[in-house]
Amino acid sequence: EAMLSETDFSNLSRAIQPMPDFVTEALTSRDLMEAYRSRPPYQQNDYLSWINRAKRPETQEKRLHQMLDELACGDVYMKMPHKPSQRDP
Repeated sequence: EAMLSETDFSNLSRAIQPMPDFVTEALTSRDLMEAYRSRPPYQQNDYLSWINRAKRPETQEKRLHQMLDELACGDVYMKMPHKPSQRDP
């Protein structure tokens, strides 16, 4: 949970979504946590909201895998082109 404090969600108008353990485990096992954390806060929150809203485990799993694939690719967000923002070091 300490990692959650690294992202500033204060400007989001939607409710902040909790990260389920299975999402944390998937991001960690695929070495994608840094890619996830480098996304803007609204994208992080939207991905979690989208996964958390799924009623069936199969749908959650499908959405999780889409998020993981998009993070691995790096230039896709919700099946749309995504240009990673340039952050100052």
